[in-house]
Amino acid sequence: MTLAYWCVFIAMFLPWLCAAYAKKSGGFSGRDNHNPRDFMANTQGVAARANAAQQNSFEVFAPFAAAVIIAHTSGNAAQGSINFWALLFVFSRLAYIWLYIKDMATMRSIVWAVGLLCIVALFIAAI
Repeated sequence: MTLAYWCVFIAMFLPWLCAAYAKKSGGFSGRDNHNPRDFMANTQGVAARANAAQQNSFEVFAPFAAAVIIAHTSGNAAQGSINFWALLFVFSRLAYIWLYIKDMATMRSIVWAVGLLCIVALFIAAI
């Protein structure tokens, strides 16, 4: 398995880590498990931002995974290039989540754009 595929594997878990942090910081309890989405929708502050990071992480996962798979299967992209962009994407997502939780909106948006650039670069590498 390539480094890029491992990056897809890691990226798959990032939304769930955000959800766990949101629940922990929001005071989630056993009774909230009857309707956890309602609990998450009513969080505020750090918990709400972690939940928003979770949602964004789910949204960006499919395009990233598709880009990595397409770059691999096209046969046109160098493995080092695929690995580089995939690894940079994972690091950008970790930074994005941290910046979101810390409420650093401008830096978060810049780092989000870096992640998008990584996805686009993977598609371009496949050409």
